[in-house]
Amino acid sequence: MSEERYYFQSEAAELLKMMISSVYSNKDIFLRELISNASDALDKRRIECLKDSELAENENPEIKIAADADAKTLTVSDNGIGMTRDELINYLGTIAKSGTKEFLKAAKDSNTQSELIGQFGVGFYSVFMVADKVEVVSRKLGTGETFRFESDGDGSYTISEAEQRSECGTTITLHLRQSDDEGAKNYADEWTVRSIIEKYSDFISWPIVFKDSTINSRKAIWQRPDSEITEEEYTEFYKHLTHDWRDPLTHIKINAEGSTNFKGLLFIPSEAPFDLFMNPEAGGISLYINRVFIMNDCKDLIAGYMRFIRGVVDSEDLPLNISREILQDEPIIRVIRRSTQRKVFAELKKLLASDREKYIKFWTAFGRVFKEGIMQDSEHAKNILELALFRTTANDEWTTLAEYESRMKDGQEGVYCLAGRDNLSALRASPKLEEFVNKGYEVLLMTDPVDEVILNQAAWVLPEDVKKLINIASDKVSAYTEDEKKANDEKLKESESEFEPLKKIAMEILGDKLESVRPSLTLTNSPACLKDSAGGMSLRMENMLRAAGQNPPVQKRVLELNVNHPVVRKLLKMAEAGDERAGDIVKVLYEQSMILEGAVPEDAAGFVKRINELMTLALKDG
Repeated sequence: MSEERYYFQSEAAELLKMMISSVYSNKDIFLRELISNASDALDKRRIECLKDSELAENENPEIKIAADADAKTLTVSDNGIGMTRDELINYLGTIAKSGTKEFLKAAKDSNTQSELIGQFGVGFYSVFMVADKVEVVSRKLGTGETFRFESDGDGSYTISEAEQRSECGTTITLHLRQSDDEGAKNYADEWTVRSIIEKYSDFISWPIVFKDSTINSRKAIWQRPDSEITEEEYTEFYKHLTHDWRDPLTHIKINAEGSTNFKGLLFIPSEAPFDLFMNPEAGGISLYINRVFIMNDCKDLIAGYMRFIRGVVDSEDLPLNISREILQDEPIIRVIRRSTQRKVFAELKKLLASDREKYIKFWTAFGRVFKEGIMQDSEHAKNILELALFRTTANDEWTTLAEYESRMKDGQEGVYCLAGRDNLSALRASPKLEEFVNKGYEVLLMTDPVDEVILNQAAWVLPEDVKKLINIASDKVSAYTEDEKKANDEKLKESESEFEPLKKIAMEILGDKLESVRPSLTLTNSPACLKDSAGGMSLRMENMLRAAGQNPPVQKRVLELNVNHPVVRKLLKMAEAGDERAGDIVKVLYEQSMILEGAVPEDAAGFVKRINELMTLALKDG
C-alpha cells in the first residue's frame, strides 16, 4: 500500500494549538498519556485472549521505553492489542475527521470538555507539546499487517504499510523538538524519563521497562485484599507515598462498589506535619484513575478539617476533562468525598473504643484541626463532637462529651465550658472557675483557638439533640440556683452604700473599658474577675479577629470584685475615706485580671510602677 495523506479541515490548526498550549498545564503528562494508552492496549489484549482461545496469549506483556539522546527521540512500545489501518485513522486521526467549527466550539465549552478525551484522541496529541514529529507503527492482534501513522501536527498525517512487527502491539516514536529555553527539560534524558514515570505511572499494573530494567513498582496495594497485606507493607507504602520517616498511626482501606466504583488507602500520620496549621488549603490525598496518577493534594476528595489524612483514591469511572487534570463530574466527587468521610469517622470511633492511648495520640496531634469541622460541616458536627476529647476541672485525664455528661449533676442544664487561654495551667487558674468548682460542677477546659468560635456559634451550628455548650465566661451564667442568687442579691444590697464610692472611682478610671463594676459573693480565692458582657465576645476572640485583619468594636467587660477578699475589704475603706491610692489599686486589679485573660497591660510601664509602689507601701507598713 502506498502512502496516503489525510488533511485536517481548516480549523484543525487552531484546534491543535489550543490542545497543545492551553489544555495541558504540565508538559510531563504527555508520557503519562502514552503509558496509560499502552496499559489499556495490554488490558484489551488480555481480555480478547480470554474470549478467543485461538488468539496467541501474551507471554511477556510489557511497556518498553527507549531514549536516544543523540537522535533526540523517545520511544514508547507495547505488545498489546495493536491497531489496524482503519483504527489508526479512527483513534489517532479522529481530530482530522472532526475538525469542524462545531467541534472547535464544543472543545472550548468547559461544560462539554469531559466528553472529548475518548472521542477525539486528545491525549495522544499531547505529544506535540514536546515533539516536532510522531511516528506510530502498529500491528493488530490476530492479523499479519503492520501500518505506520506519521504526523508533524501541522494539519495532516499519513498512513502507509510498515515493516512487519514480529508481535502485535504499537510503537510510538517522538522526534523531540529543540527548545530555546535553557531551563527546559530534556525528554531524552534518562533521569528525566525515570522521574516522570515514577511520579505518574509507578502503579501501572504492567511492567514498564527502561534500560533493561523494570522501573515502576506496580505495588498498588489498595487494589489487593486486606488479608494479603502485612502491616510492614502498609508502613512501607506510607513512607514511600509521604516521605515521612515515622510509622503511620493507622490506615483505612476503602473499597466502594456500586453506581460509583473506587478504591482507596488512607493513613493517619502519627504526628502533625509542620505546615498543618499554617496552610489550611493543604491536603494529602492523591488521585489516581486506574492506577494512573492524576494529581497530588486533591482537596475535593476530603473535608478541609480532615486535611491531616494522607493516602490515595483510585477511581474506575471518574470523568475528567480533556487534560485529565480538572475534575468535571461533581456528583461522583461528592460520592467519593462522603465515602472517605464516613470511613474516617468509622475508623476514629473504632480507635477511640479499642485503643484509648493511640486515640489520645491522634487527638493531641490533630484534634485542633478536626474540631474545625464543627463550624464547617453542620451535617457532621455531632459526629465530631462525639469524637472530641477535652480536659476538665475534674482531673488531669482526657474525657469525651459523653463521659462528661454521665457525670453531670441533676438539673444541670448543659455542658459548662471555659475557653480563653492556650495554656491549660493558666486556664485552670482562672477566677471564672471558682464559683463552679466551689459548687461541685465540672467544667470543660478548652484551649484551642477554634474553641472560641465553637462556643460563640454553638447555638446555631449544633443539632438540637446535643447538650448545650454553656460558656461560663459570660456574666449571665452562674453556678447558683435562682434562690441562691436571690439570697446573694439581698446580702449585696445591704452593702450597696459601702460599695458605691469604690464603684464610682473604678468607673471614673476605667469607664472606657468597663461596662460595669459590681460586687461579688461568688468569688472565693481571687479578689477580682473579668466577665464578658452578655452577647459580647471574649478578649481572645477579639484578638483573633484583629489578627485576621478585621476590626471588631472594642468590647466593654464587667469587673467583679470579691467583697469578702482582704484586698477588696481594705480598698472599700480607702475609697470611703477618699484615699487617692484607691484608684491605682483598682487599676492594678483590672490589669491583673487582664493578664489572667492572656492580655498584656496596655501601659506596661505604668503597671510596673503601680506594683512597685504597692510593694514599697507593704514593706514600709511591715
